[in-house]
Amino acid sequence: MTNHKKHIIGIQQIGIGVRDANAAFRWYRKNFGFDIHVFEDDAEVTLMLPFTGGKIWKRHAILAMNLNGGAGVEIWQYKDRVAENSREEIRLGDYGIFCPRMKTNNVKKTFQKFKETKINLISDIVKDPLGIEHFFLKDIYGNIFQVINETSWFGKKDYMLGGISGCMIGVSDIEKAKKLYSNILGYDKILYDKKEIFDDLNNLAGGKNKIRRMLLTHSKMRSGGFARLLGESKIELIQIPEHKKDEAGKMPKKIFNNRFWGDLGYIHLCFDITGMNELKKECSDNGFPFCADSNKSFDMGEAAGHFSYIEDNDGTLIEFVETHKVPGIIKLGIYLNLKNRNPEKSLPDWMVKMMAIRRVKD
Repeated sequence: MTNHKKHIIGIQQIGIGVRDANAAFRWYRKNFGFDIHVFEDDAEVTLMLPFTGGKIWKRHAILAMNLNGGAGVEIWQYKDRVAENSREEIRLGDYGIFCPRMKTNNVKKTFQKFKETKINLISDIVKDPLGIEHFFLKDIYGNIFQVINETSWFGKKDYMLGGISGCMIGVSDIEKAKKLYSNILGYDKILYDKKEIFDDLNNLAGGKNKIRRMLLTHSKMRSGGFARLLGESKIELIQIPEHKKDEAGKMPKKIFNNRFWGDLGYIHLCFDITGMNELKKECSDNGFPFCADSNKSFDMGEAAGHFSYIEDNDGTLIEFVETHKVPGIIKLGIYLNLKNRNPEKSLPDWMVKMMAIRRVKD
Protein backbone atom coordinates (compact mmCIF):
# COMPACT_ATOMS: atom_id res chain seq x y z
CA MET A 1 0.00 0.00 0.00
CA THR A 2 1.01 3.58 -0.54
CA ASN A 3 0.74 6.10 2.26
CA HIS A 4 -0.85 8.97 0.38
CA LYS A 5 -3.67 10.97 1.91
CA LYS A 6 -7.09 9.60 0.92
CA HIS A 7 -8.16 11.22 -2.34
CA ILE A 8 -11.14 10.43 -4.61
CA ILE A 9 -10.16 11.05 -8.25
CA GLY A 10 -13.46 10.06 -9.84
CA ILE A 11 -15.67 7.21 -10.93
CA GLN A 12 -13.43 4.86 -12.90
CA GLN A 13 -16.03 2.39 -14.15
CA ILE A 14 -19.25 0.52 -13.52
CA GLY A 15 -19.03 -3.27 -13.67
CA ILE A 16 -21.52 -5.06 -15.92
CA GLY A 17 -22.02 -8.81 -15.66
CA VAL A 18 -22.61 -10.46 -19.05
CA ARG A 19 -22.44 -13.96 -20.55
CA ASP A 20 -20.14 -13.07 -23.47
CA ALA A 21 -17.62 -10.31 -22.73
CA ASN A 22 -16.26 -10.10 -26.27
CA ALA A 23 -19.73 -9.74 -27.81
CA ALA A 24 -20.68 -7.16 -25.17
CA PHE A 25 -17.53 -5.15 -25.88
CA ARG A 26 -18.40 -5.08 -29.58
CA TRP A 27 -21.92 -3.87 -28.81
CA TYR A 28 -20.88 -1.16 -26.33
CA ARG A 29 -18.11 -0.04 -28.66
CA LYS A 30 -20.35 0.20 -31.71
CA ASN A 31 -23.35 1.81 -30.02
CA PHE A 32 -21.99 3.78 -27.06
CA GLY A 33 -18.45 4.67 -28.15
CA PHE A 34 -16.61 2.64 -25.47
CA ASP A 35 -13.84 1.90 -27.96
CA ILE A 36 -10.69 2.34 -25.83
CA HIS A 37 -9.57 -1.16 -24.86
CA VAL A 38 -7.79 -0.34 -21.57
CA PHE A 39 -7.11 -3.92 -20.51
CA GLU A 40 -8.35 -7.48 -20.91
CA ASP A 41 -7.67 -10.21 -18.41
CA ASP A 42 -8.51 -13.82 -17.58
CA ALA A 43 -8.07 -14.80 -13.95
CA GLU A 44 -9.53 -16.61 -10.97
CA VAL A 45 -11.72 -14.68 -8.55
CA THR A 46 -10.06 -15.43 -5.23
CA LEU A 47 -10.85 -12.42 -3.02
CA MET A 48 -14.63 -12.16 -3.44
CA LEU A 49 -15.64 -15.49 -1.90
CA PRO A 50 -18.41 -13.99 0.29
CA PHE A 51 -20.05 -12.79 -2.94
CA THR A 52 -19.39 -15.80 -5.18
CA GLY A 53 -20.91 -18.59 -3.11
CA GLY A 54 -17.65 -19.32 -1.27
CA LYS A 55 -16.10 -20.77 -4.42
CA ILE A 56 -13.27 -19.62 -6.68
CA TRP A 57 -14.44 -19.06 -10.26
CA LYS A 58 -12.68 -18.15 -13.49
CA ARG A 59 -13.63 -14.90 -15.15
CA HIS A 60 -12.88 -12.80 -18.23
CA ALA A 61 -12.90 -9.00 -17.90
CA ILE A 62 -12.51 -6.10 -20.34
CA LEU A 63 -12.23 -2.46 -19.28
CA ALA A 64 -13.43 -0.12 -22.03
CA MET A 65 -13.58 3.69 -22.01
CA ASN A 66 -14.68 6.60 -24.18
CA LEU A 67 -12.03 9.30 -24.63
CA ASN A 68 -14.67 12.00 -24.91
CA GLY A 69 -14.61 11.74 -21.13
CA GLY A 70 -16.43 10.00 -18.32
CA ALA A 71 -16.08 6.66 -16.58
CA GLY A 72 -15.81 3.37 -18.42
CA VAL A 73 -17.44 -0.04 -18.23
CA GLU A 74 -15.81 -3.17 -16.87
CA ILE A 75 -17.40 -5.97 -18.87
CA TRP A 76 -17.31 -9.08 -16.68
CA GLN A 77 -17.99 -12.71 -17.60
CA TYR A 78 -17.85 -15.98 -15.71
CA LYS A 79 -15.88 -18.61 -17.64
CA ASP A 80 -16.99 -21.76 -15.77
CA ARG A 81 -20.60 -21.03 -14.81
CA VAL A 82 -23.59 -19.46 -16.52
CA ALA A 83 -24.30 -16.02 -15.09
CA GLU A 84 -27.80 -15.77 -13.66
CA ASN A 85 -30.37 -13.11 -14.39
CA SER A 86 -32.59 -11.58 -11.72
CA ARG A 87 -35.57 -13.83 -11.04
CA GLU A 88 -37.80 -10.77 -10.70
CA GLU A 89 -38.07 -7.60 -12.73
CA ILE A 90 -35.70 -4.92 -11.45
CA ARG A 91 -37.76 -1.92 -10.36
CA LEU A 92 -36.97 1.67 -9.48
CA GLY A 93 -36.19 1.79 -5.77
CA ASP A 94 -34.75 -1.73 -5.60
CA TYR A 95 -31.50 -1.71 -3.64
CA GLY A 96 -28.43 -1.47 -5.86
CA ILE A 97 -27.30 0.21 -9.07
CA PHE A 98 -30.45 0.80 -11.12
CA CYS A 99 -28.81 2.52 -14.10
CA PRO A 100 -25.70 4.50 -15.09
CA ARG A 101 -25.88 8.11 -16.31
CA MET A 102 -24.31 8.20 -19.77
CA LYS A 103 -23.53 11.67 -21.00
CA THR A 104 -24.27 13.28 -24.34
CA ASN A 105 -23.69 16.73 -25.76
CA ASN A 106 -26.96 16.61 -27.70
CA VAL A 107 -29.89 14.65 -26.27
CA LYS A 108 -32.17 15.17 -29.28
CA LYS A 109 -29.62 14.03 -31.88
CA THR A 110 -28.58 11.07 -29.74
CA PHE A 111 -32.21 10.03 -29.27
CA GLN A 112 -32.81 10.22 -33.03
CA LYS A 113 -29.64 8.28 -33.80
CA PHE A 114 -30.63 5.49 -31.41
CA LYS A 115 -34.14 5.47 -32.84
CA GLU A 116 -32.71 4.99 -36.34
CA THR A 117 -30.36 2.22 -35.19
CA LYS A 118 -33.21 0.37 -33.42
CA ILE A 119 -31.85 0.77 -29.88
CA ASN A 120 -34.56 -0.13 -27.36
CA LEU A 121 -35.73 3.32 -26.22
CA ILE A 122 -37.99 2.99 -23.18
CA SER A 123 -38.91 6.65 -22.75
CA ASP A 124 -39.28 9.80 -24.78
CA ILE A 125 -37.03 12.77 -24.09
CA VAL A 126 -38.04 14.02 -20.65
CA LYS A 127 -36.77 16.57 -18.12
CA ASP A 128 -35.44 15.88 -14.64
CA PRO A 129 -36.30 18.15 -11.66
CA LEU A 130 -33.53 20.55 -12.79
CA GLY A 131 -35.04 20.81 -16.26
CA ILE A 132 -32.21 18.83 -17.87
CA GLU A 133 -33.21 16.69 -20.83
CA HIS A 134 -32.62 12.95 -20.71
CA PHE A 135 -34.09 9.64 -21.79
CA PHE A 136 -33.87 5.97 -20.87
CA LEU A 137 -32.95 2.96 -22.99
CA LYS A 138 -32.20 -0.71 -22.60
CA ASP A 139 -29.15 -2.41 -24.07
CA ILE A 140 -29.44 -5.83 -25.71
CA TYR A 141 -29.06 -7.44 -22.27
CA GLY A 142 -31.97 -5.56 -20.72
CA ASN A 143 -29.77 -3.19 -18.68
CA ILE A 144 -31.20 0.32 -18.34
CA PHE A 145 -29.09 3.39 -19.20
CA GLN A 146 -30.01 7.01 -18.62
CA VAL A 147 -28.68 9.28 -21.39
CA ILE A 148 -28.45 12.88 -20.20
CA ASN A 149 -27.08 16.24 -21.28
CA GLU A 150 -23.81 16.99 -19.50
CA THR A 151 -21.30 19.83 -19.70
CA SER A 152 -18.14 18.11 -18.40
CA TRP A 153 -16.06 16.80 -21.33
CA PHE A 154 -12.48 15.71 -21.87
CA GLY A 155 -12.69 15.68 -25.66
CA LYS A 156 -15.51 16.39 -28.10
CA LYS A 157 -15.08 14.19 -31.09
CA ASP A 158 -17.69 13.64 -33.78
CA TYR A 159 -19.46 11.07 -31.62
CA MET A 160 -22.14 12.68 -29.44
CA LEU A 161 -21.74 10.33 -26.49
CA GLY A 162 -19.24 10.35 -23.69
CA GLY A 163 -18.72 7.88 -20.91
CA ILE A 164 -20.55 7.41 -17.62
CA SER A 165 -21.07 10.42 -15.35
CA GLY A 166 -22.65 8.72 -12.36
CA CYS A 167 -25.57 6.46 -11.65
CA MET A 168 -28.94 5.99 -9.99
CA ILE A 169 -28.79 3.83 -6.84
CA GLY A 170 -31.70 2.42 -4.87
CA VAL A 171 -31.34 2.67 -1.08
CA SER A 172 -33.55 1.89 1.89
CA ASP A 173 -32.72 5.11 3.77
CA ILE A 174 -31.27 8.16 2.01
CA GLU A 175 -30.12 9.80 5.24
CA LYS A 176 -28.11 6.73 6.21
CA ALA A 177 -26.78 6.36 2.65
CA LYS A 178 -25.40 9.91 2.73
CA LYS A 179 -22.93 8.85 5.41
CA LEU A 180 -21.10 6.96 2.69
CA TYR A 181 -21.92 8.78 -0.53
CA SER A 182 -21.66 12.33 0.84
CA ASN A 183 -19.24 12.10 3.76
CA ILE A 184 -16.74 9.51 2.47
CA LEU A 185 -17.10 9.65 -1.32
CA GLY A 186 -17.41 13.42 -1.43
CA TYR A 187 -20.87 13.88 -2.99
CA ASP A 188 -21.56 16.69 -0.56
CA LYS A 189 -23.66 19.02 -2.71
CA ILE A 190 -27.42 18.39 -3.05
CA LEU A 191 -28.76 19.47 -6.44
CA TYR A 192 -32.31 18.45 -5.55
CA ASP A 193 -34.16 16.47 -2.91
CA LYS A 194 -37.80 15.81 -3.76
CA LYS A 195 -40.52 13.35 -2.80
CA GLU A 196 -43.38 12.95 -5.27
CA ILE A 197 -44.46 11.07 -8.38
CA PHE A 198 -42.11 12.14 -11.20
CA ASP A 199 -43.23 12.41 -14.81
CA ASP A 200 -39.73 11.72 -16.16
CA LEU A 201 -39.64 8.31 -14.43
CA ASN A 202 -43.11 6.99 -15.20
CA ASN A 203 -41.97 4.76 -18.09
CA LEU A 204 -39.73 2.78 -15.73
CA ALA A 205 -40.85 -0.24 -13.75
CA GLY A 206 -41.81 1.23 -10.39
CA GLY A 207 -41.68 4.74 -11.82
CA LYS A 208 -45.33 5.58 -11.18
CA ASN A 209 -44.77 5.27 -7.45
CA LYS A 210 -44.22 8.16 -5.07
CA ILE A 211 -40.48 8.17 -4.40
CA ARG A 212 -37.83 10.30 -2.80
CA ARG A 213 -34.93 11.12 -5.09
CA MET A 214 -31.83 13.07 -4.16
CA LEU A 215 -29.24 14.11 -6.74
CA LEU A 216 -25.75 14.59 -5.30
CA THR A 217 -22.55 15.93 -6.80
CA HIS A 218 -19.16 16.99 -5.48
CA SER A 219 -18.73 20.65 -4.55
CA LYS A 220 -15.00 20.52 -5.29
CA MET A 221 -13.58 19.68 -8.70
CA ARG A 222 -11.89 16.30 -8.68
CA SER A 223 -8.12 16.22 -9.18
CA GLY A 224 -5.46 13.57 -9.64
CA GLY A 225 -4.13 11.35 -12.44
CA PHE A 226 -7.20 10.72 -14.63
CA ALA A 227 -9.52 13.31 -13.06
CA ARG A 228 -9.90 15.37 -16.24
CA LEU A 229 -10.78 12.27 -18.26
CA LEU A 230 -13.21 10.87 -15.67
CA GLY A 231 -14.84 14.27 -15.21
CA GLU A 232 -17.63 15.45 -12.96
CA SER A 233 -20.11 12.91 -11.70
CA LYS A 234 -23.44 12.70 -9.91
CA ILE A 235 -25.07 10.05 -7.73
CA GLU A 236 -28.87 9.95 -7.58
CA LEU A 237 -30.24 8.14 -4.54
CA ILE A 238 -33.70 6.63 -4.91
CA GLN A 239 -35.86 5.59 -1.95
CA ILE A 240 -39.37 4.20 -1.73
CA PRO A 241 -40.73 6.26 1.21
CA GLU A 242 -41.63 4.30 4.32
CA HIS A 243 -40.70 1.11 2.41
CA LYS A 244 -44.21 0.85 1.04
CA LYS A 245 -45.32 -1.32 -1.82
CA ASP A 246 -45.22 0.38 -5.21
CA GLU A 247 -48.09 0.69 -7.68
CA ALA A 248 -47.63 -2.95 -8.72
CA GLY A 249 -47.77 -4.18 -5.13
CA LYS A 250 -44.01 -4.82 -4.98
CA MET A 251 -41.75 -4.15 -2.03
CA PRO A 252 -38.17 -2.94 -2.63
CA LYS A 253 -35.66 -5.81 -2.83
CA LYS A 254 -31.92 -6.21 -3.27
CA ILE A 255 -31.13 -6.37 -6.98
CA PHE A 256 -28.53 -9.10 -6.36
CA ASN A 257 -30.54 -11.02 -3.79
CA ASN A 258 -29.71 -14.76 -4.07
CA ARG A 259 -27.25 -14.09 -6.89
CA PHE A 260 -23.47 -13.83 -7.17
CA TRP A 261 -21.31 -10.80 -7.83
CA GLY A 262 -20.59 -11.10 -11.55
CA ASP A 263 -24.08 -12.31 -12.43
CA LEU A 264 -26.04 -10.33 -15.01
CA GLY A 265 -26.47 -6.62 -14.43
CA TYR A 266 -24.60 -3.81 -12.68
CA ILE A 267 -22.25 -5.52 -10.25
CA HIS A 268 -20.29 -2.62 -8.71
CA LEU A 269 -19.48 1.08 -8.80
CA CYS A 270 -15.72 1.67 -8.95
CA PHE A 271 -13.78 4.75 -7.86
CA ASP A 272 -10.24 5.69 -8.86
CA ILE A 273 -8.52 6.76 -5.64
CA THR A 274 -5.20 7.31 -3.91
CA GLY A 275 -4.41 6.77 -0.23
CA MET A 276 -5.86 3.31 0.30
CA ASN A 277 -4.54 3.03 3.88
CA GLU A 278 -6.27 6.20 5.01
CA LEU A 279 -9.44 5.33 3.10
CA LYS A 280 -9.52 1.90 4.74
CA LYS A 281 -9.40 3.47 8.20
CA GLU A 282 -12.04 6.06 7.36
CA CYS A 283 -14.40 3.44 5.95
CA SER A 284 -13.90 1.16 8.95
CA ASP A 285 -14.37 3.99 11.46
CA ASN A 286 -17.70 4.83 9.81
CA GLY A 287 -19.08 1.31 9.67
CA PHE A 288 -18.04 0.34 6.14
CA PRO A 289 -15.12 -2.11 6.63
CA PHE A 290 -13.33 -3.47 3.58
CA CYS A 291 -14.94 -6.78 2.61
CA ALA A 292 -12.23 -7.53 0.04
CA ASP A 293 -8.70 -6.18 -0.20
CA SER A 294 -5.88 -7.13 -2.56
CA ASN A 295 -3.46 -5.81 0.13
CA LYS A 296 -0.75 -5.20 -2.41
CA SER A 297 -0.38 -4.39 -6.07
CA PHE A 298 -2.47 -6.69 -8.24
CA ASP A 299 -1.45 -7.39 -11.81
CA MET A 300 -4.11 -7.66 -14.50
CA GLY A 301 -1.72 -8.30 -17.34
CA GLU A 302 -1.54 -4.82 -18.84
CA ALA A 303 -2.63 -2.90 -15.77
CA ALA A 304 -1.69 -2.95 -12.11
CA GLY A 305 -2.82 -1.41 -8.85
CA HIS A 306 -4.43 -2.07 -5.47
CA PHE A 307 -8.15 -2.74 -5.16
CA SER A 308 -10.64 -3.12 -2.33
CA TYR A 309 -14.40 -3.33 -1.83
CA ILE A 310 -16.96 -2.14 0.67
CA GLU A 311 -20.74 -2.54 0.82
CA ASP A 312 -23.14 0.34 1.30
CA ASN A 313 -25.93 0.02 3.88
CA ASP A 314 -27.98 -2.11 1.45
CA GLY A 315 -25.22 -4.36 0.15
CA THR A 316 -24.33 -2.46 -3.03
CA LEU A 317 -20.66 -3.13 -3.80
CA ILE A 318 -18.36 -0.12 -4.07
CA GLU A 319 -14.88 -0.80 -5.45
CA PHE A 320 -11.80 1.34 -4.89
CA VAL A 321 -8.80 1.10 -7.22
CA GLU A 322 -5.48 2.75 -6.56
CA THR A 323 -3.99 2.65 -10.02
CA HIS A 324 -0.25 2.01 -10.27
CA LYS A 325 0.20 1.26 -13.96
CA VAL A 326 -1.97 1.57 -17.05
CA PRO A 327 -1.08 0.61 -20.60
CA GLY A 328 0.11 3.30 -22.97
CA ILE A 329 1.74 2.43 -26.24
CA ILE A 330 2.19 -1.30 -25.68
CA LYS A 331 4.07 -1.93 -28.92
CA LEU A 332 6.77 0.45 -27.72
CA GLY A 333 6.69 -0.88 -24.16
CA ILE A 334 5.43 2.42 -22.74
CA TYR A 335 3.25 2.35 -19.62
CA LEU A 336 1.88 5.16 -17.48
CA ASN A 337 3.36 4.58 -14.03
CA LEU A 338 1.32 6.48 -11.42
CA LYS A 339 2.74 5.01 -8.23
CA ASN A 340 5.22 7.75 -7.39
CA ARG A 341 3.38 10.78 -8.81
CA ASN A 342 1.80 13.61 -6.85
CA PRO A 343 -1.63 12.03 -6.23
CA GLU A 344 -3.48 15.34 -6.57
CA LYS A 345 -1.87 16.37 -9.85
CA SER A 346 -3.70 15.45 -13.04
CA LEU A 347 -1.83 13.82 -15.88
CA PRO A 348 -1.16 16.06 -18.88
CA ASP A 349 -3.89 15.77 -21.51
CA TRP A 350 -1.42 14.56 -24.14
CA MET A 351 -0.44 11.66 -21.92
CA VAL A 352 -4.06 10.60 -21.35
CA LYS A 353 -4.81 10.94 -25.06
CA MET A 354 -1.99 8.47 -25.68
CA MET A 355 -4.56 5.84 -24.72
CA ALA A 356 -6.10 6.44 -28.16
CA ILE A 357 -3.53 3.98 -29.51
CA ARG A 358 -5.72 1.35 -27.87
CA ARG A 359 -8.83 2.36 -29.79
CA VAL A 360 -10.60 -0.60 -31.42
CA LYS A 361 -12.30 0.24 -34.70
CA ASP A 362 -15.01 -1.67 -36.50
